[in-house]
Amino acid sequence: MTIAKSDETATSPALIEEDFEDFWEPPPPPTDLIFDDGEPLESNRHRIAMNVLIRSLQQGYGERDDFYTGGNMFIYFSREQAKNRDFRGPDFFAVLNVDGTRERQGWVIWEEEGRYPDVIVELTSPSTAKTDKVRKKAIYEGTFRTPDYFIYDPFDGNSLQGWHLGADQRYHSLERNERGWLWCETLGYWLGTWEGTIDRETAIWARFYDPEGNLIPLPEEAAQEQAAAAQEQAAAAQEQLNATQQALEAERQRSQRLAARLQEMGIDL
Repeated sequence: MTIAKSDETATSPALIEEDFEDFWEPPPPPTDLIFDDGEPLESNRHRIAMNVLIRSLQQGYGERDDFYTGGNMFIYFSREQAKNRDFRGPDFFAVLNVDGTRERQGWVIWEEEGRYPDVIVELTSPSTAKTDKVRKKAIYEGTFRTPDYFIYDPFDGNSLQGWHLGADQRYHSLERNERGWLWCETLGYWLGTWEGTIDRETAIWARFYDPEGNLIPLPEEAAQEQAAAAQEQAAAAQEQLNATQQALEAERQRSQRLAARLQEMGIDL
């Protein structure tokens, strides 16, 4: 994803440190906001990677309705930025402790009680890596104050990087665990990699894992796991039934042999 402004403008103090009172002046009418730039994601794999993160977080959080997750949608955070239309939203973001049931065309800060994304993931590429690591990182650190920021190139399984916002309000690099995963404190999940086929495309995908290291499944994966578990339970029940029937048959045959022996001995039952 790209930002239309030049490097000097995007990293200037005026962009990073906005006047709070000016920020909360009446925003443009919602009808003035553009929510679709008409530009697709960089590749089909980038699109799949975005949906994997969104859908797996929704699956992992289950019936919770106190969070919102989206991707490749506009985030409006100032009147000037909205007026210039100079910024497209991150590829994946999540906001906690908000009404997750409300439909949104984009994330408009002044309509969300000043809430910025709590977690952002940019699906980078060689052509966007500098922007994601410098210009966007500066905005997410200095303006958004997003606690956890990650970047990952779906075509490079070793490209995962992440930062956590420290008490000094600066980003600090996250340390990988022995599996190469990064801990996302905000979500309570690891962000790591997983190799497999999704939507008929085989790649090394960025995936969420729970604190114990279990993969957070996609809805269809969860359904498959449930179906497999149900089949295992049915097979176990059938095996138990077969064992019971065999035991009953063995007991019936034993009783018949005993009755025949008693009859041979002249003992009537």
